[in-house]
Amino acid sequence: MSDPTPAPSADAGVSPTTPTMPTMPAASPGPDAAAAPADGSSLPASVTTIEHEGVTYHIIGTAHVSAQSVDEVRSVIRRLAPDVVAVELCKPRYEALSQERAFRDLNIFKVIREGRTLYLLAHMALASYQRRMGAALGVKPGAELLAAVEAGKAAGARVELIDREINLTLKRTWANIGFWKRSMLLSSLVVGEEEDKNGQPVTAESIEQLKDQKALSSMLDELAKALPEVKGPLIDERDRYMASKMVDVAHERSPLAVTEAAQERAASVGAPRRVVAVVGAAHVPGMRATFGQPVDRKALETLPPPSLVWTALKWLIPALFLAGLLWGWQASSHRIDDVTRAGRDGHTLFELMMAWIAPTSIAAGGLTLLAGGSILTVLAAVLVAPIAAVHPLLGTAMVTGLVEAWRRKPSVGDCEALADDIQTLRGFWKNPVTRTLLIAVASGLGTAGGFWIGVGFVVKMLA
Repeated sequence: MSDPTPAPSADAGVSPTTPTMPTMPAASPGPDAAAAPADGSSLPASVTTIEHEGVTYHIIGTAHVSAQSVDEVRSVIRRLAPDVVAVELCKPRYEALSQERAFRDLNIFKVIREGRTLYLLAHMALASYQRRMGAALGVKPGAELLAAVEAGKAAGARVELIDREINLTLKRTWANIGFWKRSMLLSSLVVGEEEDKNGQPVTAESIEQLKDQKALSSMLDELAKALPEVKGPLIDERDRYMASKMVDVAHERSPLAVTEAAQERAASVGAPRRVVAVVGAAHVPGMRATFGQPVDRKALETLPPPSLVWTALKWLIPALFLAGLLWGWQASSHRIDDVTRAGRDGHTLFELMMAWIAPTSIAAGGLTLLAGGSILTVLAAVLVAPIAAVHPLLGTAMVTGLVEAWRRKPSVGDCEALADDIQTLRGFWKNPVTRTLLIAVASGLGTAGGFWIGVGFVVKMLA
């Protein structure tokens, strides 16, 4: 999988609205490109070659934290001198990698208002895990992708970004998994160690083994069994998307995106005859299997609608609880006009309400306090939690997140420091941006837990 860190737009929080895959301007061919033999013989084992409609496609499968992959990419592109270099990047990811501004324009208020706090935390945790892996191996995540862009420009090739926009991929993945799997995934990424499943430290050699097709097939099968909801949008959909995009860009002309030498070559030979694609090794089997097949990329660029069942449950559960509360009290007291009148079970409506409100408020306020929220934020959690618990359009996390963000006022510098801070638990805790997000998530978890505890108390009182 790839370095997930996008470059969020200032206006859109974590949802950049630039889904198109732009063409990168190329530089003049380097001296090595002119002398390099353009033959495909004796290529590294990581290169898969496909002939399709008169075009030769070479797909280089890489590991995203591998120094050897960086060298292989440069060597193969220099040697083959392709007409087009296709790279597993989208515009936000390319900008994040090349300009070192992964979270600089993050709009935390918009993130909280849109209810994407847990999503962004998972996003950061995944970026953190890959950066820790890269730091342990001395390689920047995605370095081979930048090397492909640079080598393509040097060879006079047209460079194309063929991956689906990163936030679409993450949102489709996020929408596919339930709350508990989201929480498990987030926690495993935050505390993940730089060790393999056998407890051995990850080394450059073990990373290179990940490019072996048999090992990859085994790991992808394991992922499909353990997290099929993740493998679909994160791997399979992108395999089809990039394979389709590769074929399309091979037959496109982009005069503004090539050097004069490349324009002359394109004019003399017509459509490109050789395309080199640089993608993560996990994508190679799927791209090879679906290559040349028709793919509806528009469908893969849309977000799935919310589940009708989940939408209905968000309204139905609070409604049933409140209706049951009133029905149970009325059935026992025969009066609805006096909330202080006790029913035959000896409990007033006020007592029943407090049996539900108290644990909801206490749990929300308590977890907010444990997460490091200010007194004002804790008070907001206590007051809002009972209402939010039965109102699907209001979330405790939304209110506490906005209050805490207003109090902490995360700066541009705090956003710029995220790339480094999220690599450690201490950094996650101390950075005002991630602390605000953690507090918001904690208050939401407290509200949900307290609500069900309160429901249990009420049922016991009415039983």
